[in-house]
Amino acid sequence: MIELISRDRCIKCDACVEACPDNVFDSRPHEIPVIARLEDCQTCFLCELYCPTDALYVSPLRDDRERVDEAALIARGLLGSYRRALGWRGLKASGTEGDLSHRLAEPDGTPHPQ
Repeated sequence: MIELISRDRCIKCDACVEACPDNVFDSRPHEIPVIARLEDCQTCFLCELYCPTDALYVSPLRDDRERVDEAALIARGLLGSYRRALGWRGLKASGTEGDLSHRLAEPDGTPHPQ
């Protein structure tokens, strides 16, 4: 479950808001996003994965809240640890630079020429 958005690390890019399939966050102009619907979080880690500054912490505990201390999470290297574990760099996993499977169809839905 999403537990933390770091005020010090967040650059207000709203990547987490866009990545969340369950609409857990609310975007606010010139402010960090708000965890608005915590109960809807499915612990998918997409927000943490897409955060470019490691400003989020998603606890692996789905049904219980975890007491978190940001300094302790940083000291343990947990902010952004999911992204690092997957080898995610930028917005793609490492080793996928040549993968064009996301282009299986043209924007109009016709198959992409091989």
